[in-house]
Amino acid sequence: MTLNWDGLDLSILGPACVAGLVVLSTHVPLGKQVLSRGIIFIDLAIAQIAGLGVILAQYMGIDEHGLGVQLAAAAAALGGACLLSWTDKRWPEYQEPLIGTLFALAATGGLLLLADNPQGGEHLKDLLVGQILWVSYGQLIPAAVLSAALLVFMWIRGGRLSGLLFYALFALAITASVQLVGVYLVFASLIVPALATAGMRGRGRLAAAYLIGAVGYILGLGLSAVLDLPSGAMIVWTLAGCALLAQAIPAVRRSHPAHPGAAAVFDTHA
Repeated sequence: MTLNWDGLDLSILGPACVAGLVVLSTHVPLGKQVLSRGIIFIDLAIAQIAGLGVILAQYMGIDEHGLGVQLAAAAAALGGACLLSWTDKRWPEYQEPLIGTLFALAATGGLLLLADNPQGGEHLKDLLVGQILWVSYGQLIPAAVLSAALLVFMWIRGGRLSGLLFYALFALAITASVQLVGVYLVFASLIVPALATAGMRGRGRLAAAYLIGAVGYILGLGLSAVLDLPSGAMIVWTLAGCALLAQAIPAVRRSHPAHPGAAAVFDTHA
């Protein structure tokens, strides 16, 4: 395989790195909450619903780069969030399978809407894997402003989010990120750093999760440019690789639930 060192162009990789940091800013703390609630696939479901909103807007002839698509994605995600908030109250014991069902409906709904579109396959690929390398600084401003507002709100609440408030905030965060990095990276950004630091406590856990996420994005973008491979898919793999490498750090390894010492700590606090 020929290495493409010319691909390390900061004019392209710079905005992509910033996009990754913007996504991680909200997804790392939200990923911690997702793990604690045991609803691991909510991000895939909400991201897919937001994507369905994008596809529906394009199907209706709305400019794919206009404000209408953003509003359609946000409306769809908030609608899905309201539905999941209701099912969480009505059938909490079945919330995870209901989330999976909603994901399947949103995914197949998108396929049905794209069935007669000759570029449907490309649209679907962009939605799933994203086009992070083509993000511009101008596109990042609305996402960065929204992410900052959500972080301030979470800080004011002390991280205490429940019911419809959690689902609505989650939907807004996903809407801001899914069009930047795609469904797969949304899931990986939420779950992988949070899972890698699951047994840690306090600010150390948050810092470690942010570090794993940032290194995963930077390394993935660099490797995808040099190896000329899809950036979104590569970043998912480097995030997972960084999470595994983090287990070589004694403090992280000892804190993980799979470690015997961590299990004893969890039992003590049970």
